[in-house]
Amino acid sequence: MKVFSSKYTFDYSWEECSTANWRKYCPWNDKSTHVIAVDTLSREIDPATGILRTERLITCHQQAPAWVISLLGGSNTSHVYETSYVSPAEKRVTMCSTNLTWANILRVRETVTYQPDLSTSSPGHERTQFTQDAKITALCGGWQKIRTKIEEASVERFSENARRGREGFEAVLEMSRRVFGEEREREEAKLR
Repeated sequence: MKVFSSKYTFDYSWEECSTANWRKYCPWNDKSTHVIAVDTLSREIDPATGILRTERLITCHQQAPAWVISLLGGSNTSHVYETSYVSPAEKRVTMCSTNLTWANILRVRETVTYQPDLSTSSPGHERTQFTQDAKITALCGGWQKIRTKIEEASVERFSENARRGREGFEAVLEMSRRVFGEEREREEAKLR
């Protein structure tokens, strides 16, 4: 098993990040063109805790080499199952995802959190701490050396995708701030 971990601070409030998170795979994000569809399977609020729990199926176009697809079977389409928890009381979003495609060969378990970064925020300038951890395990039989190479290559690719994902989410955050700001200005103008 190999582990990928990263931390990043977004120059946006937790409210902005937690709201924009639902628009992460929209046309504003030119870094996520591989995402074909995001289907919400279930969504419920726990009446005791106020936590919003959402299950989604994310369908992607994968960039696996043709020889890998012909050898292992399958297609250029892959699926990821995601469960997210939004706790307004704790100001915390936690998203857990796992691959469904080729899960018998390679298992990827990812956990992402968004929460206020109290150490670098100041009044009127709130920031959000993003943490990302993934455990990548090759399950294929054979020599340990082959499994290790598969895991190392997967971590490298995961790292590249994580960087592009952060860049794309920054674009979504920027556009959300602008659009919501314009809407707020229109509403305030109506009240004058």
